[in-house]
Amino acid sequence: MGRFVYSMQVSLDLRIEQVPGDNGAGEWLRIDEELHRAANAQAEAAALLVHGRVFYEVMEEFWPRSREDATLPDFLREFGEIWTAKPKVLVSRTRRTAEHNTRIIGGDDAIEQLAVLRADTDGLIGVGGATLATQLLRAGLLDELMLWTHPSILGFGRPLFDDYDVPIDLDLLEQRSFGSGVTMHRYSIGDVKEAS
Repeated sequence: MGRFVYSMQVSLDLRIEQVPGDNGAGEWLRIDEELHRAANAQAEAAALLVHGRVFYEVMEEFWPRSREDATLPDFLREFGEIWTAKPKVLVSRTRRTAEHNTRIIGGDDAIEQLAVLRADTDGLIGVGGATLATQLLRAGLLDELMLWTHPSILGFGRPLFDDYDVPIDLDLLEQRSFGSGVTMHRYSIGDVKEAS
């Protein structure tokens, strides 16, 4: 059985974007070569990537073209190669087609389809997108969080999860610090606590 791992760049107050549509390009992010190479290794190790529509469209806009862009550093071109070649699932009610080794899951039974996908996959399954991650969390299917925490407090903006009002215990599996001041924490998701 696979493990769904939600990996995201976050601020200290767990925001993933400050301004709608900044699409991971906010000035608060400190993504340097060391950090990007670690993210490349994580993506390479994944058996499969599962993205929500908004996250997927951000990725497909840049990464396939980056592979042959000689003006980009090699670690960015490398990620473009990894992302384009990696098997992907796009979860969307509106998209009918997708390229870059991507199949689409949609409809009212998308979470049930993802549960079957998880059962049939060996290895880590990277999750991209806050809405999708929240749905997996609510369904009890999200196994891990990998948070790349940047030393910034945004105060407002898109949160890591949509509204979720049930406490959940996490267990720290791994942590790493980067020269840019970013820290990576990987957690397993434990039991949901009863709301009081």
